Amino acid sequence: MTFDDVRAFAFALPGVADGTAYGYPCLKAAGKFLTRLWADGDTLVCPTGSFDEREMLMEAEPETFYLTDHYRTSVYVLVRLSRVHPGTVTGLLERRWRAMAPKTLLKAHDAAAKPAS
Repeated sequence: MTFDDVRAFAFALPGVADGTAYGYPCLKAAGKFLTRLWADGDTLVCPTGSFDEREMLMEAEPETFYLTDHYRTSVYVLVRLSRVHPGTVTGLLERRWRAMAPKTLLKAHDAAAKPAS
Protein backbone atom coordinates (compact mmCIF):
# COMPACT_ATOMS: atom_id res chain seq x y z
CA MET A 1 0.00 0.00 0.00
CA THR A 2 1.18 3.53 -0.74
CA PHE A 3 0.07 7.00 0.33
CA ASP A 4 -1.50 7.36 -3.13
CA ASP A 5 -3.65 4.29 -2.32
CA VAL A 6 -4.62 5.89 1.00
CA ARG A 7 -5.54 9.12 -0.81
CA ALA A 8 -7.61 7.28 -3.42
CA PHE A 9 -9.64 5.57 -0.70
CA ALA A 10 -10.01 8.72 1.40
CA PHE A 11 -11.14 10.87 -1.54
CA ALA A 12 -14.11 8.52 -1.98
CA LEU A 13 -15.32 9.90 1.37
CA PRO A 14 -17.09 13.27 1.18
CA GLY A 15 -15.28 16.27 2.57
CA VAL A 16 -11.75 14.81 2.41
CA ALA A 17 -9.03 17.08 1.03
CA ASP A 18 -5.26 17.27 0.78
CA GLY A 19 -3.36 19.35 3.28
CA THR A 20 -0.03 19.53 5.03
CA ALA A 21 0.97 18.84 8.62
CA TYR A 22 4.46 19.47 9.92
CA GLY A 23 5.53 20.03 6.31
CA TYR A 24 4.33 16.63 5.08
CA PRO A 25 1.30 15.55 3.04
CA CYS A 26 -1.81 14.94 5.09
CA LEU A 27 -5.49 14.33 4.59
CA LYS A 28 -8.17 16.36 6.28
CA ALA A 29 -11.84 15.56 6.72
CA ALA A 30 -14.18 18.53 7.01
CA GLY A 31 -11.08 20.64 7.65
CA LYS A 32 -9.84 18.46 10.53
CA PHE A 33 -6.73 16.27 10.62
CA LEU A 34 -7.38 12.72 9.45
CA THR A 35 -3.95 11.22 8.74
CA ARG A 36 -0.52 12.14 7.44
CA LEU A 37 2.53 10.68 5.80
CA TRP A 38 5.75 10.58 7.80
CA ALA A 39 9.10 11.85 6.52
CA ASP A 40 10.26 8.36 5.51
CA GLY A 41 7.48 8.14 2.89
CA ASP A 42 6.42 4.68 4.12
CA THR A 43 4.86 5.46 7.49
CA LEU A 44 1.33 6.68 8.05
CA VAL A 45 0.23 8.41 11.24
CA CYS A 46 -3.08 6.61 11.61
CA PRO A 47 -5.94 7.02 14.09
CA THR A 48 -7.24 4.09 16.11
CA GLY A 49 -10.46 3.90 18.05
CA SER A 50 -8.83 3.48 21.44
CA PHE A 51 -5.60 2.81 23.29
CA ASP A 52 -6.68 -0.85 23.59
CA GLU A 53 -7.09 -1.16 19.83
CA ARG A 54 -3.71 0.48 19.27
CA GLU A 55 -2.04 -1.95 21.68
CA MET A 56 -3.75 -4.92 20.03
CA LEU A 57 -2.52 -3.85 16.58
CA MET A 58 1.06 -3.42 17.81
CA GLU A 59 0.98 -6.73 19.63
CA ALA A 60 -0.45 -8.62 16.65
CA GLU A 61 1.89 -7.10 14.04
CA PRO A 62 4.87 -5.31 15.66
CA GLU A 63 6.69 -5.02 12.33
CA THR A 64 3.74 -3.12 10.87
CA PHE A 65 2.36 -1.06 13.79
CA TYR A 66 4.56 0.87 16.21
CA LEU A 67 4.94 4.06 18.24
CA THR A 68 7.42 6.71 19.15
CA ASP A 69 7.27 8.54 22.47
CA HIS A 70 5.55 11.46 20.75
CA TYR A 71 2.39 9.37 20.14
CA ARG A 72 2.18 7.56 23.51
CA THR A 73 -0.52 9.90 24.85
CA SER A 74 -2.75 9.84 21.76
CA VAL A 75 -4.74 7.10 20.04
CA TYR A 76 -2.61 7.30 16.88
CA VAL A 77 -0.38 4.47 15.72
CA LEU A 78 2.42 4.52 13.15
CA VAL A 79 1.78 2.15 10.25
CA ARG A 80 4.35 0.86 7.76
CA LEU A 81 2.42 1.13 4.50
CA SER A 82 4.69 -1.36 2.75
CA ARG A 83 3.63 -4.05 5.25
CA VAL A 84 0.00 -3.34 6.13
CA HIS A 85 -3.09 -5.00 4.72
CA PRO A 86 -5.02 -2.27 2.86
CA GLY A 87 -8.32 -3.19 4.53
CA THR A 88 -6.87 -2.42 7.94
CA VAL A 89 -5.93 1.13 6.98
CA THR A 90 -9.16 1.83 5.14
CA GLY A 91 -11.17 0.55 8.11
CA LEU A 92 -9.28 2.76 10.56
CA LEU A 93 -9.62 5.82 8.35
CA GLU A 94 -13.31 5.32 7.61
CA ARG A 95 -14.12 4.97 11.30
CA ARG A 96 -12.18 8.15 12.07
CA TRP A 97 -13.90 9.95 9.18
CA ARG A 98 -17.32 8.84 10.48
CA ALA A 99 -16.45 10.16 13.94
CA MET A 100 -15.57 13.62 12.63
CA ALA A 101 -17.73 14.16 9.54
CA PRO A 102 -20.81 16.37 9.82
CA LYS A 103 -24.09 14.42 9.97
CA THR A 104 -25.18 15.79 6.59
CA LEU A 105 -22.10 14.28 4.92
CA LEU A 106 -22.66 10.95 6.67
CA LYS A 107 -26.29 10.79 5.56
CA ALA A 108 -25.44 11.66 1.96
CA HIS A 109 -22.58 9.16 1.83
CA ASP A 110 -24.62 6.34 3.36
CA ALA A 111 -27.61 7.07 1.10
CA ALA A 112 -25.40 6.96 -2.00
CA ALA A 113 -23.81 3.69 -0.86
CA LYS A 114 -27.16 1.88 -0.44
CA PRO A 115 -28.05 -0.36 -3.37
CA ALA A 116 -31.18 0.60 -5.27
CA SER A 117 -34.18 -1.62 -4.47
